[in-house]
Amino acid sequence: MADYQDSEEPASAPASADMLGNAPLRAPSRRRLPWKRLLFALIVLGVVAAGGDYWYLTRDLESTDDAYTDGRAVAIAPQVSGNVITLAVDDNQFVHRGDLLIAIDPRPFRAARDQARGQLALAHAQRDNARIALEIAKTAYPARQAAAQAAVASAQAMQAKAQSDLRRQRALPPAATTRELLDAAIAAAEQADAGVRQAEAQLAEANLVAQNIAAAQAQVKQWDAQVDAAQAALDQAEINLGFTSVVAPQDGWITKRNVELGNFVQPGQQILAIVSPEIWITANLKETQLDRMRPGQKVVIHVDAYPGLALTGHVDSIQKGSGSKFTAFPPENATGNFVKIVQRVPVKITIDSGLDPKLPLPLGISVEPTVRLR
Repeated sequence: MADYQDSEEPASAPASADMLGNAPLRAPSRRRLPWKRLLFALIVLGVVAAGGDYWYLTRDLESTDDAYTDGRAVAIAPQVSGNVITLAVDDNQFVHRGDLLIAIDPRPFRAARDQARGQLALAHAQRDNARIALEIAKTAYPARQAAAQAAVASAQAMQAKAQSDLRRQRALPPAATTRELLDAAIAAAEQADAGVRQAEAQLAEANLVAQNIAAAQAQVKQWDAQVDAAQAALDQAEINLGFTSVVAPQDGWITKRNVELGNFVQPGQQILAIVSPEIWITANLKETQLDRMRPGQKVVIHVDAYPGLALTGHVDSIQKGSGSKFTAFPPENATGNFVKIVQRVPVKITIDSGLDPKLPLPLGISVEPTVRLR
């Protein structure tokens, strides 16, 4: 057994030279392995330190790339129809409040205004006549009543005289009168009776003094209403005439102009839009980013279109509802097939400084705001 052990080559013996006489090959030294382990450990420690440093520096920051510039774009539409005879603005032109944008042919509206003026003058004249008639009625109808009462008294007196004459004729003996005189007395008595009835009828009509005066007053009120209606028609005609000049409601830039000189425009037809100078940022942050976010926190804004533009601002407000809640078809989570999706909530960020008047900041361009939570 000793011979067998002696015949084996020792494991630690140096490698023999090859047949070509080259230097003997040595087995790799195990003393280099600790250096590799140390290098690996240093790399791991560096990565951990860098991650910890990044976490420490960014733990009070919230950012999103789902953000864009926002502002007010006022749609301009005429309120009357007609042909455009003046086009005073061009695309991307800055206008001030009250500046003329377009002018519509005013001739039909001037004619309507003049016609309304004529109707108003006629209504005034008719009302004046009604007022005069009321004053006459207040005097004439009581006087007519008094005259009717006097006529009744006169007719009654004539009736009494005729009846007295008739009784006298009938009381005379036949030899003292004639048939002709008796017939005349009878006719006079009947005529007097008819005169009384006629006078009483006229008195009944004349006694409607209050009703006649009320009718005259109602006529005045009717023409008062006609005057008001004519005045309203004139006011509307004046307003329509004013609408032929479309002016800027606020300062801003002309955008989306789609009207040309000579076009026929109609009420409600959008002809252009005015973008106001006030610009802010709408950032659609995830709901998980809102825990520590409060109005007033500082924001650094990076604009994709202008990498060198440094904007600063602050959180103005947080919308009371996620973006999906205000869509045309909001989600119905009670349908039984609910899948949880992280919602985004619009946050309004006001720009405080950094705007460059020479660099236009259009609405809707992409930005990346970073909110400092502390």
